[in-house]
Amino acid sequence: MSTQIKNKRSNLFSSPKQRARVWSNIWRNRYIYLMVIPVLVYMALFKYLPMYFLRASFYDFKLLKGFEGSKYVGLKWFERLLSGSELWQYIRNTLTLNSLSLLICFPAPLVFALLLNEVRNLPFKKIVQTVSYMPHFVSTVVLVSMINNLLSPSLGTLAKVYKLLGKTPVNFLAIPDYFYGINLISGVWQTMGWNAIIYISAIAGIDETLYEAARIDGAGRWKQTLHVTIPGILPTFILLLIMQIGQMLNCVFDKIYLLQNTLNLQVSEMLPTYVYKIGMESHKYGLATAGGLFNSVVSVILVLIANVVSKKVSETSLF
Repeated sequence: MSTQIKNKRSNLFSSPKQRARVWSNIWRNRYIYLMVIPVLVYMALFKYLPMYFLRASFYDFKLLKGFEGSKYVGLKWFERLLSGSELWQYIRNTLTLNSLSLLICFPAPLVFALLLNEVRNLPFKKIVQTVSYMPHFVSTVVLVSMINNLLSPSLGTLAKVYKLLGKTPVNFLAIPDYFYGINLISGVWQTMGWNAIIYISAIAGIDETLYEAARIDGAGRWKQTLHVTIPGILPTFILLLIMQIGQMLNCVFDKIYLLQNTLNLQVSEMLPTYVYKIGMESHKYGLATAGGLFNSVVSVILVLIANVVSKKVSETSLF
């Protein structure tokens, strides 16, 4: 049976008529294929080509000498990476920030989408939605500048309020206890509206007859949300949750790096910033590559675990 299927596949484009049909279809959709080309080029240059240089994690890699002129050291960098006490502190910082983000920032778009769905004034609803996702287009550098202007102990807005109240301004960015809160609040402000678009689209795709049936059964708005809306968008929420769990050892690198200073470094140094510093600032390319590879492997394992658990619990999974 498998041989017959293989023969059919091999003979699929053997006739001139079949080949002409394929080329005709390609030409008819040529603009769509042209739109795909930049994506393929991007994936090849920035996703697949860099994987070749993962070899550097097994070499004492010298940038000017290349792999041929660099010494092969085996698992030396992995042993040094995993034996260092600093690594586990950075992993703990990363997991702490991402765990808090998972509890606060991740559900915020879902809650916002549910609330926005209850707004009956359509013009007001559109205005709120537009205003809410505009912060997504603010660059990270501008966002950090806004945070500094707001929290600066000398010229910041909060410092002026403190002075008007007769109090001494607080340097929030220099106090480690405030670092996670600053990141979470700014993260919610910047991402909540944009990420809510996915849930709003999922809500729009729910069959209206389900709401009509719920109303006939006497369900109010709260019960309709509880028994129709939430189950309707639950698969979307679970898929996004699985992908978010896979990012537990990553962070918004630009914002974390720009908000770092010597006073908050004990909580602001994350695994990605540590890998960047040992690679780009200390020029230890082999150790940095080992750290990046370690991060990627753990992220894949987390995605697989989350996917298996989700499949067993809710029958919703990535694959």
